[in-house]
Amino acid sequence: MNQPNSTKSETAENRESVNSSAMKRVLLVEDDRSVRRYLEVTLQRSGYEVITAGDGLEAMKLALSSPVDVVVTDAVMPNMGGQELARFFRSNAKLSKLPIVLLTGQENWETAAASKELIDAFLYKPVKVDVLKSCLAKLLS
Repeated sequence: MNQPNSTKSETAENRESVNSSAMKRVLLVEDDRSVRRYLEVTLQRSGYEVITAGDGLEAMKLALSSPVDVVVTDAVMPNMGGQELARFFRSNAKLSKLPIVLLTGQENWETAAASKELIDAFLYKPVKVDVLKSCLAKLLS
């Protein structure tokens, strides 16, 4: 009688492991802690696994050491901004196909738009959650 119970729990564990491996992993790069935390929680509630970085340099290290499915990055940050980060990803054979979403303020739009060949999607800050989720769904489909 113990065997059927162990089979049920093993099946549940297998299902959980399959679901977690199917979760898409977002690298969220934002220097403003409150914005980063808000987007992190929002994306997690939407079913994404989220790893975070406070600037481009930290994001580079994470992307090289952890598998990532998509990058959401602020345009202007200390140490390394979003465009520089995108240039790094595009020049790296392992990361060159990674979809990149750039979050930018209206005042930075022209600078950001100059990087069109590097960026897959541009979103204005403050970003609307539904717009971000829709953008990620399109890029990951």
